[in-house]
Amino acid sequence: MNTQLLDALADIIREKGISKEVVMEAIEAAIISAYKRNFGQAQNVRVDLNMETGTIRVFARKEVVEEVNDPRLQISLEEAQRINPNYQIGDVVELEVTPRDFGRIAAQTAKQVVTQRVREAERSVIYAEFVDREEDIMTGIVQRIDPRFVYVSLGKTEALLPASEQMPNETYKPHDRIKVYITKVEKTTKGPQIFVSRTHPGLLKRLFELEVPEIYDGTVEIKSIAREAGDRSKISVHSDNPEVDPVGACVGPKGQRVQAVVDELNGEKIDIVRWSADPVEFVANALSPAKVLRVIVNEEQKATTVIVPDYQLSLAIGKRGQNARLAAKLTNWKIDIKSESEARELGIDPYAQSTLLDSEETPINNENDSNQSFDLQDEKIE
Repeated sequence: MNTQLLDALADIIREKGISKEVVMEAIEAAIISAYKRNFGQAQNVRVDLNMETGTIRVFARKEVVEEVNDPRLQISLEEAQRINPNYQIGDVVELEVTPRDFGRIAAQTAKQVVTQRVREAERSVIYAEFVDREEDIMTGIVQRIDPRFVYVSLGKTEALLPASEQMPNETYKPHDRIKVYITKVEKTTKGPQIFVSRTHPGLLKRLFELEVPEIYDGTVEIKSIAREAGDRSKISVHSDNPEVDPVGACVGPKGQRVQAVVDELNGEKIDIVRWSADPVEFVANALSPAKVLRVIVNEEQKATTVIVPDYQLSLAIGKRGQNARLAAKLTNWKIDIKSESEARELGIDPYAQSTLLDSEETPINNENDSNQSFDLQDEKIE
């Protein structure tokens, strides 16, 4: 093996962080394979590779036996003792069998193995780096687009943004800079495969962590997120510090903080509401910007009946039921919305104190008005 290859090996070991032992073992295994392929397939051989001088020697390993059945693997006791009188039955004799032109073959084989090992090492480094960044946010550059994926460069590697994870109100173009949420990192034979999202609720959470120092340091906590990507989202926030207004912290001076998140999400509307352990207060807050007169809660069925003024009914329900649907996702409660006049027809006092019903009672429900009842759907934001 020539000195140039040795120098290249030393550089690779130093630059790529691959241990010398791993490279040596890989090269020796590859050279043995090359020898068997070219000079004697059935032989049991050992390679001695000297990294200092670049010399390669190949030794055939043969077992000492009384009667030789396979001369490629065995040697007679008489012949072995001519080499060294101390050999006994069962010992292994090593005989040098280095071919005359083996250096060129070995060097080419070593080069291929090193190239492969470097590629594998780089893939392992990338996988280790990105597997720790699952459920995190990164800025990438759009490289190319096809019907199935948008390919986003994350520096050392390329991530896949599936069509199902793309925001419906966005058009992606090569060289666009976008923030993406890493949903999954898989190890494959072709290297790590990284999947990212623009629709995941976790993206909204990470964006607020970037923009709101109080969330990043834990003073304000995001309790839940309900998101219909590209259109509208709701987040509930809470702070154990009575001197901190969690909603105000997220909105920021003149709305700058929430506006930065809205801009990154291409105009997606975001409602920020105060979280509460009291379901009456939490459900009422979640239906913001609608005004709520009364909330009747059934804890056993995890269901609520909400009374709103007649003129607020369409606002509480929202376009295509979106406001109430997001509120149900956000609170994890089923929400049945009724107008003030409808509640009076059913014998409900809209202005009575909000109620926690006994377990055997159920909220008033109008079976014929199914469009105003909204079931909860859990969203993972962690």
